[in-house]
Amino acid sequence: MLFLADFNVLKPEPGLLFWTTVIFLIFWFLMSRFAFKPIGVALKQRELDIQNALDEAKMARLEMSQLQAENEKLLAQAREERSAILKEAKEAKEEIIAEAKVRANAEYRRKVESAIQDIENQKQAALTTLKNQTGQMAISIAEKLLSRELSNKPEQEAYAKSLAENINLN
Repeated sequence: MLFLADFNVLKPEPGLLFWTTVIFLIFWFLMSRFAFKPIGVALKQRELDIQNALDEAKMARLEMSQLQAENEKLLAQAREERSAILKEAKEAKEEIIAEAKVRANAEYRRKVESAIQDIENQKQAALTTLKNQTGQMAISIAEKLLSRELSNKPEQEAYAKSLAENINLN
């Protein structure tokens, strides 16, 4: 019991202090050899992994911004192409409509001219028919009048001679 009574925390014995220091130094040596180096290596590796992950994230962000810029550029090109295609389609539509109007006007003029020509031909045919019928009627009337006027033969012969003489003189 004596040993416990002389123990003072504030003033330790030199042997205890020596052995505590030796044990602490051995412990520190073993820890530095077997624990601190692997922990340091693991921490360095972790730091490198985190830095690589940050670099990759930065690169990914950069690529994403580049892709977004390319996408916007492609969208702008697509809009321009769409507007160009719409413009071409509108021009083609207007050209087709104008061409159809020209064809329709040409067809209209051709049909009107054809109808006018048909009317003119029918008019000429009607006039010719009318002249022929008028001539036939005139001849028929003249025959009837002459046959009535020249009912006797001597008068007819004298009239025919006078006509023949007039024809030769002209």
